[in-house]
Amino acid sequence: MNLAADTHGFLSPTGVEIAFLLVGLVTFGAALITVTTRQLVHAALWLVVALGGLAVEYLLLTAEFIAWVQVLIYVGSVVVLLLFGLMLTRAPIGRSPDADSGNRWVALTVAVAAAVALVWVVVDAFRTTWIDLDGAPSGSTDVTGQALFQNWVLPFEALSVLLLAALVGAIVLSRKAKADAATATGGPAGPAAAGADKEGAR
Repeated sequence: MNLAADTHGFLSPTGVEIAFLLVGLVTFGAALITVTTRQLVHAALWLVVALGGLAVEYLLLTAEFIAWVQVLIYVGSVVVLLLFGLMLTRAPIGRSPDADSGNRWVALTVAVAAAVALVWVVVDAFRTTWIDLDGAPSGSTDVTGQALFQNWVLPFEALSVLLLAALVGAIVLSRKAKADAATATGGPAGPAAAGADKEGAR
C-alpha cells in the first residue's frame, strides 16, 4: 500500500485525474466556441456543453451538491432563459454578421486580465486554508447547504431576481420590436385599409 502511494505522482495519474483533464479540455473547447461563433443559437447550445462539463468536473471532485446546482440553475435555468430570449426577440437562426463588434483584441485583453485577477484572488484567499479530512466533506450536501442557506441567502435570492429581470427585459424588447414594425407598416389596419382602397378603385 505504501509503495503504491509512493509511486503515484504526476507521471502516473489515476483514472479520475485523467477523466478530469479530458472533461476540462472538452469544457474549454466548448467555451471557446461559445464566444467565437457567429450563430447565436449555436452559442447557447455550446454554452450548455460548457456548463455541463463544469458539472461533471464538480462530480469528479466529489462536490455533488454544487454539481446538481450547476445543472439545475445554469443549464436548466440560465440557458433556457437565453433560448427564450432569443425566441422572444426573434434573433436570427443562421450566421449573424453583426454578432462581431470588431473589438476582439479588446475583449481578449479584458478576459485575460479578469482571468489573471480571479486566479490571483483565489490563490491568495486559499493559500493557508486547510481541509478538515476528519469532518464532513467540504463539497457535500450537508456542509454546502448550511453555508448557502445561512451565509449566502441574499445573493441566492438576488440571482433569482436577476433572472426574472432578464426574462421581463426580453419580453419588453420583443413587444417594442412588434410595435415599431406595426408603426412602420401603418398600424395593424394599414394593409387591410390599403386592400380596401384598391378594391374601391377597381
